[in-house]
Amino acid sequence: MQPIKDLLNKIKWDENLKKEEYVVSYLDSVEKKLIPLKFSDILRVEGSFMVIEKDSQETYIPLHRIKEVKEKEKLVWQRTPSTD
Repeated sequence: MQPIKDLLNKIKWDENLKKEEYVVSYLDSVEKKLIPLKFSDILRVEGSFMVIEKDSQETYIPLHRIKEVKEKEKLVWQRTPSTD
């Protein structure tokens, strides 16, 4: 499976991909539910975090919280469940 950081960078930089068709879903640690984000809501990927704007300030979401990426409605990446 492709590392999530590589996929996010590919979506960002590949001119053949339509960024507006991608949705990235991450697990919110407080609400304990998946939160979908339009790819355009991601300000940048920095180290092992994606940075979004939430409540008028930058919020850092660890990349390990990303659970799936969809192009339109098609699942293109999904984190495999941990076997810990």
